Amino acid sequence: MRTSAVRRTALAASAAAFALLVTACGGSGDEDKAGEGKGRADSAASAAPAAGALGAAELEKAALAQADVKSGKVATKLAATDDIAEDQVTTDDAACLPLAHAQAGVAQAEPAAAVKRSWTGEPVKPSEGTDPEDALMASLDVDKMLINLASYEGEGAEQAMKGLTAAAEKCAGGFTATVSGEKAEVVEVATTTAPEGGDEASAVTLTVAADENVKAPSKIIVVRKGATLVSFSAVNLAAVATGEDFEVPADVVDAQLAKLG
Repeated sequence: MRTSAVRRTALAASAAAFALLVTACGGSGDEDKAGEGKGRADSAASAAPAAGALGAAELEKAALAQADVKSGKVATKLAATDDIAEDQVTTDDAACLPLAHAQAGVAQAEPAAAVKRSWTGEPVKPSEGTDPEDALMASLDVDKMLINLASYEGEGAEQAMKGLTAAAEKCAGGFTATVSGEKAEVVEVATTTAPEGGDEASAVTLTVAADENVKAPSKIIVVRKGATLVSFSAVNLAAVATGEDFEVPADVVDAQLAKLG
């Protein structure tokens, strides 16, 4: 693929696909504005916790922090482009909405409290004399992840997991999603191997149609521990440009699950 095509594909894919694919080239960090784009999750975070559910303060303590990871950057205050509100997410088939919510970093169903984090990896610096196209692809080879911790009263967490599992089965053939006004076509939904470390877990890969015949993977992992769900929504910028597969950073997932307890 020519360098110009790589650039064009990356930009088109990030513009055409939803949630993280829409915001893939945008930055996030503690220095970003935190008061914009607030959604249902933030409202829930300030609400009083229901019986048996963790409160916002407890979730904040259990959420990933910079000290918990060996590499990359953890943002505790998300940029507006990463902090998607529930009403900014729609799908052409209501049965597929749980998948779109998880991919956009929006809490499932109606949590008693929820908090968000993002993690962005670091590109490998190419060696001197590297071909310009290879150097460009190396600069794009960055993982980005949205993390949402949500607690539920009663059997809310279990029901939310069931809804996500059902959505993955019903929407295997794809669906159309719109996030923050950007529409994208998911052409395939595939269930993959979920990580251990929780009471229940689900892992799903969404294949999103991008430009120049590129189909970009976007990955979701959701783990239930008691009455708390933690969801991870991951993309890789090089994968957005080329359509090649990538691995979700297991060390980041493990660090978050270990901290949740």
